Amino acid sequence: MPKISVVVVEDHPIFRQGLIDSFALEKDLNVIGQASEGNEGLTLIKKLLPDVAVLDVNLPNINGQQLTRQLKGDKKVNTRVVLLTAYDDSSQVIHAMASGAAAYCVKDIDPAKLVDIVRAVASGSFVVGEQVMDQGALQRWLGERGEISGRAYSDPGDPFEPLSSREMEVLECVTRGMSNKEIATHLDISHQTVKNHVTAVLRKLNVEDRTQAAVYALRRGWVRL
Repeated sequence: MPKISVVVVEDHPIFRQGLIDSFALEKDLNVIGQASEGNEGLTLIKKLLPDVAVLDVNLPNINGQQLTRQLKGDKKVNTRVVLLTAYDDSSQVIHAMASGAAAYCVKDIDPAKLVDIVRAVASGSFVVGEQVMDQGALQRWLGERGEISGRAYSDPGDPFEPLSSREMEVLECVTRGMSNKEIATHLDISHQTVKNHVTAVLRKLNVEDRTQAAVYALRRGWVRL
């Protein structure tokens, strides 16, 4: 029986090694690569095409959810994603699963449980908490929560559309306390363009001001300081 190939992307060396060691104990799992930041992880996954990628949400450069979104949009990549986070946040779970993750787990999960989730994901299932779902059940799960969450993440009509790459760059600058003028200079775009992006970010995150947007991003591990 062929082994399940796995790539681990985690920026903390001790935790990354712990994941690798846990998987190495299983006869049906084979860790074929590891990376410490988002861009490196994306390149590695596209090169190795593992069955499953285990990603930290809070990665340098591009975070785990952005990485998941890019993998989901690449028709050549069939890798299924397990997202790990230190933040047990219900709205984050919805966003992660809608972005293309196959499972979402908190980092204090028991190693044996995580191994079971990797196996379930490799077989085509979706896992959130204790729920193991097929594609149809996941869509119903997302639909139910979309009715509750409204447009917390997006423009009207698609409540789970994530921020664009440029909006994420602007959000990171906002989180660092930069003014619109400083952001314009840093990103080499016009002051008006920055204002437009900030307005879009506030609307998509459904927050009232820049401070709330910064807190939102930091709590969910989208931006690293």
